[in-house]
Amino acid sequence: MNVRILVTGNMGYVGPAVIRQLRHAWPDACIVGFDTGYFAHCLSGGGALPERVLDAQYFGDVRQIPESLVEGCDAVVQLAAISNDPMGDAFAEVTRSINQDSSLALARMAAAAGVRNYVFASSCSVYGIAQGPARRESDPLNPITAYALSKIGTEQGLAGLDGDMTVTCLRFATACGMSDRLRLDLVLNDFVAGALSTGRITVLSDGSPWRPLIDTTDMARAIEWAVARDAADGGRYLAVNAGRDEANYQVSELAQAVAEALPGTQVSINHDAPADSRSYKVDFSLYRGLAPDHQPLMDLRASIRALVSGLQAIGFSNADYRNSQLIRLHELARHRAEGRLDDGLYWKDAA
Repeated sequence: MNVRILVTGNMGYVGPAVIRQLRHAWPDACIVGFDTGYFAHCLSGGGALPERVLDAQYFGDVRQIPESLVEGCDAVVQLAAISNDPMGDAFAEVTRSINQDSSLALARMAAAAGVRNYVFASSCSVYGIAQGPARRESDPLNPITAYALSKIGTEQGLAGLDGDMTVTCLRFATACGMSDRLRLDLVLNDFVAGALSTGRITVLSDGSPWRPLIDTTDMARAIEWAVARDAADGGRYLAVNAGRDEANYQVSELAQAVAEALPGTQVSINHDAPADSRSYKVDFSLYRGLAPDHQPLMDLRASIRALVSGLQAIGFSNADYRNSQLIRLHELARHRAEGRLDDGLYWKDAA
Protein backbone atom coordinates (compact mmCIF):
# COMPACT_ATOMS: atom_id res chain seq x y z
CA MET A 1 0.00 0.00 0.00
CA ASN A 2 1.19 3.50 -0.86
CA VAL A 3 0.91 4.86 2.70
CA ARG A 4 2.91 7.65 4.35
CA ILE A 5 2.86 7.91 8.17
CA LEU A 6 4.53 10.57 10.31
CA VAL A 7 5.26 9.67 13.95
CA THR A 8 6.30 12.52 16.23
CA GLY A 9 8.08 11.76 19.50
CA ASN A 10 9.14 8.37 18.20
CA MET A 11 12.42 8.28 20.14
CA GLY A 12 10.80 7.97 23.55
CA TYR A 13 9.59 5.03 25.60
CA VAL A 14 6.62 3.94 23.47
CA GLY A 15 7.93 4.98 20.05
CA PRO A 16 10.12 1.95 19.29
CA ALA A 17 7.19 -0.43 19.70
CA VAL A 18 4.95 1.84 17.62
CA ILE A 19 7.24 2.10 14.62
CA ARG A 20 7.87 -1.67 14.68
CA GLN A 21 4.11 -2.34 14.74
CA LEU A 22 3.44 0.10 11.92
CA ARG A 23 6.21 -1.44 9.82
CA HIS A 24 4.75 -4.90 10.46
CA ALA A 25 1.25 -3.72 9.49
CA TRP A 26 2.38 -1.78 6.39
CA PRO A 27 5.70 -3.28 5.18
CA ASP A 28 5.83 -1.03 2.11
CA ALA A 29 4.70 2.18 3.77
CA CYS A 30 6.88 5.27 4.04
CA ILE A 31 7.22 5.77 7.81
CA VAL A 32 8.95 8.91 9.03
CA GLY A 33 10.00 9.83 12.56
CA PHE A 34 10.35 13.32 14.07
CA ASP A 35 11.84 13.83 17.52
CA THR A 36 13.74 16.45 19.48
CA GLY A 37 16.15 13.84 20.85
CA TYR A 38 15.92 14.52 24.59
CA PHE A 39 16.20 10.79 25.28
CA ALA A 40 17.62 9.43 22.02
CA HIS A 41 20.75 8.24 23.84
CA CYS A 42 18.82 6.41 26.58
CA LEU A 43 18.99 3.05 24.84
CA SER A 44 18.18 -0.09 26.79
CA GLY A 45 17.36 -2.59 24.08
CA GLY A 46 20.86 -3.99 23.86
CA GLY A 47 20.52 -4.44 20.09
CA ALA A 48 20.25 -2.46 16.90
CA LEU A 49 18.92 1.09 16.77
CA PRO A 50 15.09 0.88 16.71
CA GLU A 51 14.86 3.66 14.11
CA ARG A 52 16.40 1.37 11.50
CA VAL A 53 12.85 0.35 10.47
CA LEU A 54 12.02 3.93 9.45
CA ASP A 55 12.43 5.41 6.00
CA ALA A 56 13.68 8.66 7.54
CA GLN A 57 14.37 10.15 10.95
CA TYR A 58 14.18 13.93 11.36
CA PHE A 59 15.24 15.92 14.40
CA GLY A 60 13.52 19.05 15.61
CA ASP A 61 11.16 20.50 18.20
CA VAL A 62 7.49 19.61 17.72
CA ARG A 63 6.72 23.23 18.58
CA GLN A 64 8.50 24.17 15.35
CA ILE A 65 7.69 21.27 13.04
CA PRO A 66 7.99 22.15 9.33
CA GLU A 67 4.83 21.89 7.25
CA SER A 68 6.72 19.97 4.59
CA LEU A 69 6.86 16.87 6.82
CA VAL A 70 3.08 16.69 6.97
CA GLU A 71 2.45 17.17 3.25
CA GLY A 72 1.51 13.93 1.52
CA CYS A 73 0.92 12.04 4.77
CA ASP A 74 -2.01 9.68 5.14
CA ALA A 75 -1.70 9.58 8.93
CA VAL A 76 0.03 11.52 11.70
CA VAL A 77 0.70 9.94 15.11
CA GLN A 78 1.41 12.46 17.87
CA LEU A 79 3.44 10.84 20.66
CA ALA A 80 5.61 13.87 21.46
CA ALA A 81 4.97 14.99 25.04
CA ILE A 82 6.34 15.86 28.44
CA SER A 83 5.33 12.44 29.52
CA ASN A 84 4.43 12.18 33.20
CA ASP A 85 3.20 14.03 36.28
CA PRO A 86 6.61 14.85 37.87
CA MET A 87 7.91 16.39 34.64
CA GLY A 88 4.61 18.15 34.09
CA ASP A 89 4.74 19.65 37.57
CA ALA A 90 8.37 20.76 37.09
CA PHE A 91 7.70 22.29 33.67
CA ALA A 92 4.00 23.24 33.73
CA GLU A 93 4.12 25.95 31.06
CA VAL A 94 6.34 23.89 28.78
CA THR A 95 4.04 20.90 29.26
CA ARG A 96 1.07 22.90 27.99
CA SER A 97 3.12 24.25 25.08
CA ILE A 98 4.45 20.85 23.96
CA ASN A 99 1.60 18.53 24.90
CA GLN A 100 -1.36 20.73 24.04
CA ASP A 101 -0.49 23.74 21.90
CA SER A 102 1.85 21.87 19.55
CA SER A 103 -0.55 18.91 19.25
CA LEU A 104 -3.35 21.23 18.17
CA ALA A 105 -1.11 23.19 15.80
CA LEU A 106 0.07 19.93 14.24
CA ALA A 107 -3.53 18.73 13.88
CA ARG A 108 -4.56 21.94 12.12
CA MET A 109 -1.54 21.61 9.85
CA ALA A 110 -2.45 17.99 9.11
CA ALA A 111 -6.08 18.83 8.36
CA ALA A 112 -5.05 21.60 5.96
CA ALA A 113 -2.69 19.19 4.19
CA GLY A 114 -5.44 16.62 3.65
CA VAL A 115 -4.17 14.02 6.16
CA ARG A 116 -6.75 11.28 6.56
CA ASN A 117 -6.10 10.15 10.17
CA TYR A 118 -4.69 11.97 13.19
CA VAL A 119 -3.85 9.91 16.28
CA PHE A 120 -3.24 11.58 19.63
CA ALA A 121 -1.74 9.68 22.57
CA SER A 122 -3.94 10.81 25.44
CA SER A 123 -4.16 9.31 28.93
CA CYS A 124 -6.59 7.84 31.44
CA SER A 125 -5.04 10.28 33.93
CA VAL A 126 -7.75 12.70 32.77
CA TYR A 127 -10.05 10.89 35.25
CA GLY A 128 -7.79 11.98 38.14
CA ILE A 129 -9.56 11.38 41.45
CA ALA A 130 -12.29 8.92 40.57
CA GLN A 131 -13.76 6.86 43.37
CA GLY A 132 -16.43 4.29 42.61
CA PRO A 133 -17.17 2.43 39.37
CA ALA A 134 -14.74 2.12 36.48
CA ARG A 135 -14.79 5.30 34.40
CA ARG A 136 -16.33 5.39 30.93
CA GLU A 137 -15.58 7.97 28.27
CA SER A 138 -18.86 9.78 29.00
CA ASP A 139 -18.13 10.17 32.73
CA PRO A 140 -16.96 13.48 34.22
CA LEU A 141 -13.25 14.24 33.94
CA ASN A 142 -11.13 15.42 36.85
CA PRO A 143 -7.57 16.20 35.69
CA ILE A 144 -5.47 17.20 38.72
CA THR A 145 -1.98 17.57 37.23
CA ALA A 146 -0.43 19.73 34.52
CA TYR A 147 0.12 16.56 32.47
CA ALA A 148 -3.52 15.49 32.69
CA LEU A 149 -4.75 19.03 32.03
CA SER A 150 -2.67 19.17 28.85
CA LYS A 151 -4.18 15.91 27.64
CA ILE A 152 -7.80 16.91 28.15
CA GLY A 153 -7.10 20.39 26.78
CA THR A 154 -5.82 18.77 23.60
CA GLU A 155 -8.82 16.46 23.37
CA GLN A 156 -11.20 19.39 23.68
CA GLY A 157 -9.35 21.33 21.01
CA LEU A 158 -9.33 18.37 18.64
CA ALA A 159 -13.07 17.84 19.15
CA GLY A 160 -13.70 21.30 17.71
CA LEU A 161 -11.40 20.90 14.73
CA ASP A 162 -13.04 21.67 11.39
CA GLY A 163 -12.64 19.44 8.34
CA ASP A 164 -12.94 15.81 7.34
CA MET A 165 -9.85 14.40 9.08
CA THR A 166 -10.58 11.40 11.32
CA VAL A 167 -9.23 12.11 14.81
CA THR A 168 -8.62 9.43 17.46
CA CYS A 169 -7.62 10.28 21.03
CA LEU A 170 -6.41 7.10 22.72
CA ARG A 171 -6.80 7.47 26.47
CA PHE A 172 -4.11 5.00 27.37
CA ALA A 173 -3.94 3.14 30.64
CA THR A 174 -0.67 3.51 32.58
CA ALA A 175 2.16 2.32 30.35
CA CYS A 176 4.38 -0.57 31.35
CA GLY A 177 6.71 -3.12 29.80
CA MET A 178 10.11 -3.40 28.21
CA SER A 179 11.31 -0.93 25.60
CA ASP A 180 14.40 -0.06 23.59
CA ARG A 181 14.31 3.20 25.59
CA LEU A 182 13.09 1.99 28.94
CA ARG A 183 11.58 4.25 31.60
CA LEU A 184 11.67 3.27 35.25
CA ASP A 185 9.45 6.14 36.41
CA LEU A 186 6.38 3.95 35.81
CA VAL A 187 4.90 1.90 38.60
CA LEU A 188 5.32 -1.67 37.33
CA ASN A 189 8.71 -0.98 35.74
CA ASP A 190 9.92 0.57 39.01
CA PHE A 191 8.88 -2.48 40.98
CA VAL A 192 10.66 -4.91 38.66
CA ALA A 193 13.82 -2.78 38.71
CA GLY A 194 13.79 -2.66 42.51
CA ALA A 195 13.27 -6.40 42.84
CA LEU A 196 16.12 -7.18 40.44
CA SER A 197 18.64 -4.67 41.79
CA THR A 198 17.99 -4.86 45.54
CA GLY A 199 15.69 -7.82 46.12
CA ARG A 200 13.19 -5.35 47.53
CA ILE A 201 10.14 -3.45 46.27
CA THR A 202 9.54 -0.13 47.98
CA VAL A 203 5.97 1.10 47.53
CA LEU A 204 6.01 4.83 48.23
CA SER A 205 2.21 5.03 48.66
CA ASP A 206 -0.03 3.00 50.96
CA GLY A 207 -0.64 0.60 48.07
CA SER A 208 -4.36 1.30 47.76
CA PRO A 209 -4.57 3.45 44.57
CA TRP A 210 -6.04 1.84 41.48
CA ARG A 211 -4.17 1.90 38.17
CA PRO A 212 -5.10 0.38 34.81
CA LEU A 213 -2.06 -0.93 32.92
CA ILE A 214 -1.20 -1.43 29.26
CA ASP A 215 2.02 -2.82 27.80
CA THR A 216 3.92 -0.77 25.22
CA THR A 217 3.35 -3.49 22.61
CA ASP A 218 -0.40 -3.24 23.12
CA MET A 219 -0.26 0.56 22.94
CA ALA A 220 1.36 0.08 19.54
CA ARG A 221 -1.46 -2.26 18.45
CA ALA A 222 -4.02 0.38 19.45
CA ILE A 223 -2.17 3.02 17.44
CA GLU A 224 -2.12 0.73 14.40
CA TRP A 225 -5.91 0.46 14.68
CA ALA A 226 -6.32 4.22 15.03
CA VAL A 227 -4.09 4.96 12.04
CA ALA A 228 -6.46 3.01 9.81
CA ARG A 229 -9.75 3.77 11.58
CA ASP A 230 -12.63 4.83 9.37
CA ALA A 231 -14.86 7.65 10.57
CA ALA A 232 -17.83 5.30 10.32
CA ASP A 233 -16.22 3.19 13.05
CA GLY A 234 -16.67 5.43 16.07
CA GLY A 235 -17.20 8.85 14.50
CA ARG A 236 -14.98 11.48 12.88
CA TYR A 237 -13.78 12.49 16.36
CA LEU A 238 -13.30 9.77 18.97
CA ALA A 239 -11.86 9.74 22.48
CA VAL A 240 -11.61 6.17 23.71
CA ASN A 241 -10.09 4.41 26.72
CA ALA A 242 -7.36 2.06 25.47
CA GLY A 243 -6.66 -0.98 27.62
CA ARG A 244 -8.62 -3.91 29.01
CA ASP A 245 -10.93 -4.28 32.00
CA GLU A 246 -8.94 -7.12 33.57
CA ALA A 247 -5.86 -4.88 33.85
CA ASN A 248 -7.22 -2.60 36.60
CA TYR A 249 -4.99 -3.23 39.64
CA GLN A 250 -4.28 -1.74 43.03
CA VAL A 251 -0.63 -0.77 43.44
CA SER A 252 -0.18 -3.35 46.21
CA GLU A 253 -1.36 -6.07 43.80
CA LEU A 254 1.30 -5.05 41.29
CA ALA A 255 4.02 -5.27 43.94
CA GLN A 256 2.84 -8.72 44.97
CA ALA A 257 2.76 -9.95 41.36
CA VAL A 258 6.39 -8.87 40.85
CA ALA A 259 7.42 -10.52 44.13
CA GLU A 260 5.78 -13.77 43.03
CA ALA A 261 7.65 -13.63 39.71
CA LEU A 262 10.96 -13.08 41.52
CA PRO A 263 10.91 -15.35 44.60
CA GLY A 264 12.70 -13.96 47.63
CA THR A 265 11.72 -10.36 46.89
CA GLN A 266 10.63 -8.39 49.95
CA VAL A 267 7.80 -5.88 49.65
CA SER A 268 7.77 -2.73 51.75
CA ILE A 269 4.58 -0.65 51.71
CA ASN A 270 4.45 2.79 53.33
CA HIS A 271 1.18 2.41 55.20
CA ASP A 272 1.74 5.80 56.84
CA ALA A 273 1.91 7.63 53.50
CA PRO A 274 -0.84 10.14 52.73
CA ALA A 275 -3.47 8.71 50.42
CA ASP A 276 -2.52 9.10 46.75
CA SER A 277 -5.40 10.99 45.19
CA ARG A 278 -4.52 9.71 41.71
CA SER A 279 -6.67 6.62 41.84
CA TYR A 280 -9.08 5.42 39.19
CA LYS A 281 -10.47 2.29 37.59
CA VAL A 282 -11.30 2.47 33.89
CA ASP A 283 -13.92 0.81 31.70
CA PHE A 284 -12.55 -0.30 28.32
CA SER A 285 -15.75 -1.74 26.82
CA LEU A 286 -15.98 0.89 24.06
CA TYR A 287 -12.49 0.03 22.80
CA ARG A 288 -13.31 -3.68 23.02
CA GLY A 289 -16.34 -3.15 20.79
CA LEU A 290 -14.64 -0.88 18.27
CA ALA A 291 -11.30 -2.70 17.97
CA PRO A 292 -11.91 -6.43 18.54
CA ASP A 293 -8.86 -7.41 16.48
CA HIS A 294 -6.51 -5.05 18.34
CA GLN A 295 -7.21 -5.94 21.95
CA PRO A 296 -4.30 -6.10 24.43
CA LEU A 297 -2.44 -9.41 24.33
CA MET A 298 0.08 -8.90 27.14
CA ASP A 299 -1.25 -9.70 30.59
CA LEU A 300 0.46 -8.62 33.81
CA ARG A 301 2.64 -11.70 34.12
CA ALA A 302 3.80 -11.42 30.51
CA SER A 303 4.77 -7.78 30.98
CA ILE A 304 6.72 -8.68 34.12
CA ARG A 305 8.50 -11.53 32.33
CA ALA A 306 9.47 -9.23 29.45
CA LEU A 307 10.82 -6.62 31.87
CA VAL A 308 12.80 -9.18 33.83
CA SER A 309 14.35 -10.81 30.77
CA GLY A 310 15.03 -7.45 29.12
CA LEU A 311 16.74 -5.97 32.17
CA GLN A 312 18.73 -9.13 32.76
CA ALA A 313 19.86 -9.14 29.12
CA ILE A 314 21.49 -5.73 29.57
CA GLY A 315 23.02 -6.67 32.92
CA PHE A 316 20.88 -4.26 34.93
CA SER A 317 21.95 -4.05 38.59
CA ASN A 318 21.77 -0.35 39.48
CA ALA A 319 20.27 -0.08 42.97
CA ASP A 320 20.27 3.72 42.55
CA TYR A 321 18.16 3.57 39.37
CA ARG A 322 15.73 6.18 40.71
CA ASN A 323 18.52 8.72 40.19
CA SER A 324 19.58 7.44 36.76
CA GLN A 325 18.85 8.40 33.15
CA LEU A 326 16.05 5.83 33.22
CA ILE A 327 14.05 8.43 35.16
CA ARG A 328 13.12 11.00 32.54
CA LEU A 329 12.88 14.01 34.89
CA HIS A 330 16.46 13.43 36.02
CA GLU A 331 17.66 13.30 32.44
CA LEU A 332 15.98 16.59 31.59
CA ALA A 333 17.54 18.09 34.71
CA ARG A 334 20.97 16.83 33.63
CA HIS A 335 20.57 18.37 30.18
CA ARG A 336 19.74 21.70 31.81
CA ALA A 337 22.51 21.50 34.44
CA GLU A 338 25.10 20.81 31.74
CA GLY A 339 23.86 23.73 29.64
CA ARG A 340 22.23 21.90 26.74
CA LEU A 341 18.62 22.96 27.38
CA ASP A 342 17.23 26.36 28.33
CA ASP A 343 14.31 26.96 30.71
CA GLY A 344 11.84 26.40 27.88
CA LEU A 345 13.45 23.03 27.08
CA TYR A 346 14.77 24.24 23.74
CA TRP A 347 18.23 23.00 22.72
CA LYS A 348 20.66 25.88 23.18
CA ASP A 349 22.87 24.80 20.30
CA ALA A 350 19.83 24.83 17.99
CA ALA A 351 19.15 28.53 18.52
